[in-house]
Formats: sequence, structure tokens, C-alpha cells
Amino acid sequence: MIFANRRPTTPAPGRLVMIGGAALVLLYLAILLFATYDPALLGQLWFLPGIGALAAVIANTSGTGGGVVFVPVFNALREHGVMTLDPLRVTAASMAIQSFGMTIGGLRWTDRLLHQPVLAPSSKEAGVRPRDYAMVICAVLALALPAMWAMQRLTMVDGHLILLGYKIFSIFLGLALIITTWTINHNRPERARLEKVDIAILMLIAIPGGALNALFSVGIGELVALYLFIRHYPVLLCTGTACVISSVSALVGSVWHIQIGTMPWEIVLLAAPGAVLGAFLARPIALWLGARRLKTLDGTWIVLSAVYLIVLNWVR
Repeated sequence: MIFANRRPTTPAPGRLVMIGGAALVLLYLAILLFATYDPALLGQLWFLPGIGALAAVIANTSGTGGGVVFVPVFNALREHGVMTLDPLRVTAASMAIQSFGMTIGGLRWTDRLLHQPVLAPSSKEAGVRPRDYAMVICAVLALALPAMWAMQRLTMVDGHLILLGYKIFSIFLGLALIITTWTINHNRPERARLEKVDIAILMLIAIPGGALNALFSVGIGELVALYLFIRHYPVLLCTGTACVISSVSALVGSVWHIQIGTMPWEIVLLAAPGAVLGAFLARPIALWLGARRLKTLDGTWIVLSAVYLIVLNWVR
């Protein structure tokens, strides 16, 4: 009788998203009530909710940054004299928006982890063990967060040069993802268990990824997702862990920007609700696309966005 009356330990479907959503609503209300912002400027930025939704759909379907969506917007705001955003404030805005969008996206993917559908024996797709999911997140964050903290507070570097190198590296990773998806991984079943060598490599990736995150608000989630995709793990493990890692990194990284006063609250107030909506819609879109199409689109997005940012930096 004792065991018969014991409640299941797994939360009901959607419960995590509801709790996380409620916490984000409270956070948004706190910003609305206590942050310093220009109400008149909000009317000039009326289009940002749509931009936030688009960026969040891209980011949360692939686990990679949607920052390239915001870069031309921020440039247009500066060129038209609406709002001047230096690179530090651009990073701050991106982190704050990701704090909302990636959090909902990460919770949606984690909810999927806890309620995975039963796969047919003949399926080439694999389920994801919760311990593997947790191990990737904890191992990466254990090194990425200190690296991000140190880069924010202790180091002055040439951000443009690092961004150029990072994007060139991203092009090679994106091309590798597309090639492996349609060659060696084309007919292979997905890996069902996380291997020790992959944990070791992810921990090596975490340090430069955390440092990049401090500079550009993207880096660690993108690298984790791309590596796991290339290694042919299930979409749930690749995208879900990347979203959770990006969420925690953005939340922690935003604290420093709030402390030093570089957070453009007008952008956050308008883009954050759109990011939450886009993130909520992202998971079913990713599952509808399927692993092969999602990996192809993800690699293509990485390559094209990297080329765009390199060209933009060159033109400047």
C-alpha cells in the first residue's frame, strides 16, 4: 500500500514550462517596475517583439545563437539615430533576451526529455538517458561559467579579431555538420549513450566557449550543439543541452552587465516577450523538421551567418 500510494517523481507534462514561465513573468514585471528606461523610446522600437520571436525560433530549434538576426537591427538603430549601442551593450541586450528565450526553450526540451515517446525497434533514432543530458550540462557549465566570469571582469581583448577567428572556425564546423549528415551519418543509427571521450572534448570546448560567450553572448551553446550533432547524437541531446547551457550562461552573464549599467532595458522589455513566444514554438518545429533536415538547416545557418558577420566586419 505504501508503494501503491507513492506519487511519481517525474513532473506532469508541461509543469516545468509553467513554473519557469511564471518565474520569467515575475522577472519581467520586476524589470518593468524597477529598471531605468525611456518610455518614449519604446514606441520607436515597436518592431522588436517580432525580431525577438524570429531569433528565438532559430536559436531554440538548433541550440545555436540567433544573434545574427539582431546585428543588422542594432546597426540600423545606430545609423538612424534611434539608439546608439556599443558592442558591450549589444552583448548585454543579447544576453538578457536569451535569458528569457533560451530559458523557455531549455525547459521545453527538458520536458521532452522527461516524457520521451516510445520509439519503434526499427527506428534509427535513439532515446536520451537523463543522466547523459545532465552530465553534458553540468560538465560544460562547470568550466564555461568561470571562463565567462573571468573574461568579463579580468581581461581586455580585441573583440573584432576574436569574432573573426570564431566565425571562420564556425564555417568549418557548419560545413562539417552538413557533410557528415549526408555521408557517414546518413544511414547510421543515432548514438544511444554518451561516450567518455565526448565528455572530455566538451569540457575542452567549454573554456573557450565560455570566454566567447562573455564577448558576444553566443559561443558555448553553439559549439556544444554542433559537436554533438556531428557526433550523431539525438536532436534532443544536442539541442536541449545547448539551450539549457545557453540559458544558464545568459542569466549569469547578465548579472555583470546589470551591475555596470550597460543593459539597454528598452530593447529587453520589447524583445523578451517575443523571444519567449518564439522559444515556445521552436521545439515542435524542430521535431517536425526531423533530425536530418534540422542538422542540414543548422549547418547552413551557421555557415551563412558566419559569412555575413565576417563581411559586415570587413565592410566596417
